[in-house]
Amino acid sequence: MRIVIPFKKENAKSRLSSVLTPDERGLLAMKMLHDVLDATGGFAVDILTPSVFDDTHIDPHILLSESGLNDALNEYLSRVAECGCDPVMIVMADLPLLNSRHVREIAASDADLMIAPGKGGGTNILSIKDPSRFNVDYYGTSFLDHLRIAHDNGLSVEVYDSFAAATDIDEPDDLVELLIHGNGEAARTLADIGFVVAVRDGRARVERL
Repeated sequence: MRIVIPFKKENAKSRLSSVLTPDERGLLAMKMLHDVLDATGGFAVDILTPSVFDDTHIDPHILLSESGLNDALNEYLSRVAECGCDPVMIVMADLPLLNSRHVREIAASDADLMIAPGKGGGTNILSIKDPSRFNVDYYGTSFLDHLRIAHDNGLSVEVYDSFAAATDIDEPDDLVELLIHGNGEAARTLADIGFVVAVRDGRARVERL
């Protein structure tokens, strides 16, 4: 099993621009990547990125690609298939609640394709037994698109139902989940920046001190 993590540091997490500065967004993105790397420890990991970045925490192999997300990942799957069809797990870099148990459970699936869906019909993790038989199609309702691609290719599918795997950090409202449930670098960084959980009208929200 190889794990590939797509990651972009430049202009990271633009949908958080209403609550975080560009430097803070870049820092949070990097800390979430650290949390994901901690969860994927013990596996061969590649980071697929459009630009070089310096970070002493990063031990995995960094692969540069200026292609868009779909093209870059499909090119990666093709290269792996050419080298012997090792299984591949694609893990998004903004899953700071993920831990090693989730990754091991997904890797242990006997299905041709295991999908951990994200909120709103997205795809947070894909575990692909034979990369020569599958192409990704992210953006939009990619969960449904990936189910369709699997069906068209006659692949068995298992859905991984997990709050932690489903919680990607994209919007300001997502930050409350990170502060409440997170215990890694990203959660600590958000607290250090000055965010706290506050209850307003019976609902938990984040506020900046």
